[in-house]
Formats: sequence, C-alpha cells, structure tokens
Amino acid sequence: QVQLVESGGGPVQAGGLLRLSCVASGYTGGSGCMGWFRQAPGKEREGVATIYTGGGHTYYADSVKGRFTITQDNSKNTVYLQMSSLKPEDTAIYYCARSPGRIWPGCGWWLTNAREDDTYWGQGTQVTVSS
Repeated sequence: QVQLVESGGGPVQAGGLLRLSCVASGYTGGSGCMGWFRQAPGKEREGVATIYTGGGHTYYADSVKGRFTITQDNSKNTVYLQMSSLKPEDTAIYYCARSPGRIWPGCGWWLTNAREDDTYWGQGTQVTVSS
C-alpha cells in the first residue's frame, strides 16, 4: 500500500519561507512522477511542482517559478518543497502526490493533468501565509 506522509506546514508571514517534506513508502512500480499540489478554500486543486523520480527533471506552475524548489532524496524516499518569498495567495492545503507509474508525455504534463482517481495522495499539510 502506497503511503505519502507530508510535514512542514504551518503559519508564516509574507516574505518568509517554509520547507515541506513528503516521505513515500510502499511503492514498487519504478520511476515516475512525484509532486506537490495545493488547494485553497473555494478553489480546485492545482499543481505546484513535479519531479521525475528517475532523472530529477523538475516542472513548476508559473505562479511559483523562482520562489519554490522541488527536490528529492531517493535514499530517503523523500521529496521536498522549499518555499520562499511566500505570499498570502500561497495559503492552501499542500498535498504530496505520486503518479501510478511513468507518465506520458511526462511530469510537466502531469503537473496540470493529474487525475484524482489514479494518483496517490498524501493527507495534506496546511500552509497559511499572513500579510
């Protein structure tokens, strides 16, 4: 059974930084995509950043480019999201996600097309940015 456990969320002031962590376990399907998605109150879940576990290629939503960085430590089965220059509009529940295997055409496509029903999701961690 695949499990994704996030940590690192919390309250922060605008301009501050946070680092989210996601520890994955139980997946035996080989390389694929991992990523961070978020859902703000009253909005749909959206992709924030993804990474190809087999090569480290990264992809970002335009709204976070230059501010957020996704990285992975395969020895620890952990994916991180370093967030800096946080804005109030970054307030959301952040979810770690894992694709059900390799994705065609790739993790950049998965960033905006991840399906709810065949993606592995964590339980989410709240990030609240105050102005």
